[in-house]
Amino acid sequence: MTQTTTGATPRPPELRLASGLIRSLREDLLTDPFAYRPLAPMRTDGRLPRLLPRRIRPRAAHLPHAAVGAAAFFVFLLGNTDNFGMPPVQALVIGVLAAAPVLMTLVRPVGAFWAALAVAAVLSVLQDRIMVWPWSPATFTGHLAVMTFVALRSRPRVAGWMWVVTLLFGTALPVLVGSADSVQPAPMAVISAVALLAVTVRNTRREARQEVTAQQEVTAVERDRRTLLEERTTIARELHDVVAHHMSVVAIQAEAAPYRVKNPPPELEAAFATIRENAVAALTELRRVLGVVRSADYEAPEAPQPTLASLDGLLANVREAGLSVEKTVTGAVRELPQGVELSAYRIVQEALSNSLRHAPGAVAGVEISYVLGGLGIRVVNGPGVGDVRPSPGAGHGITGMRERVAMLEGEMTAGESSGGGYEVAVFLPVRSRPRPEEAPV
Repeated sequence: MTQTTTGATPRPPELRLASGLIRSLREDLLTDPFAYRPLAPMRTDGRLPRLLPRRIRPRAAHLPHAAVGAAAFFVFLLGNTDNFGMPPVQALVIGVLAAAPVLMTLVRPVGAFWAALAVAAVLSVLQDRIMVWPWSPATFTGHLAVMTFVALRSRPRVAGWMWVVTLLFGTALPVLVGSADSVQPAPMAVISAVALLAVTVRNTRREARQEVTAQQEVTAVERDRRTLLEERTTIARELHDVVAHHMSVVAIQAEAAPYRVKNPPPELEAAFATIRENAVAALTELRRVLGVVRSADYEAPEAPQPTLASLDGLLANVREAGLSVEKTVTGAVRELPQGVELSAYRIVQEALSNSLRHAPGAVAGVEISYVLGGLGIRVVNGPGVGDVRPSPGAGHGITGMRERVAMLEGEMTAGESSGGGYEVAVFLPVRSRPRPEEAPV
């Protein structure tokens, strides 16, 4: 289907195709061909640098520059040894001219390609010994090296245009200088096609690998973000019952308080009514927020949220699952805020679940420390034993524990223990409640 514009005749598809090819040729090889593009150092964390000794590994970044220099030196030697019988100065000049485009790829790659063609044209007229017209051994090798180095630093389309231009150059130049019978484009066409194809495949695989790596990094970031949101949503669901219970108690007490005072003043009744209205409004908003974060398949638990008093039942279930665990309690056991009790229970539950997944057959220990400023939790397990392979898990456990600790403004450390196992240490601060006689009036 041809495209039409108002007031203009439609362009045939063949003309549009030819126009696109000419535009791509101009962009790849003709627009600012001598632009300064220095060869960047190579990364030293790749497979090739790791094969080198450690002493010289930091210098491996300049291996591409050394490879270009070695190729240029080899072309220079070919230019000298291929001109027996010539004066030494002339042979030296021919070697330098043949090697110069190779070195030029270090800073001006596209310009080096045109320089290689110009050198081949000049030396084909000055030299008597030609391997395949119009290339001598030195210019043949140099031109192949230039195209390879340029293709390594460019996109595949540039390699294709270089091959086409080289083929046209090798076919047209002998005709222009009157040596049409000497045209032999096949050697250069075949060898350069193989070299450029290998380079193109390598570049394509590298770009695909980079895209996959970038996509994996983006996926990992999104997965971590989703995990964090899921854990926060779970915490919000669990704390809803705790907060709702307290707000319900406030509303009930505010409604019943005026009836406990004989002849309460109107100001007191109005204050308690305001407290009740605010508590009911807070409950309504809390339920609305919970409805936003609640998934479609979420069902509110019928039983109350667990506390540290339910820890023995959790340990019994863990022992039945195959993990030997012991509990140690230090300090004066006291009742803590329900949010702290729930978070402490969930932290111990998740730490023991991680021990079951990552260290099957190990021995674990749970330490609960009631201190003056809060609650200390320590869950440690030894290395796994037996023939059961550890499960990789989903990676949500540590994230959920950190979110619960951060919510309560606590501290947490998690990492390998000195015995080869894993240790989770948590401190949850608890503010002391004022005594009745110290309560504000």
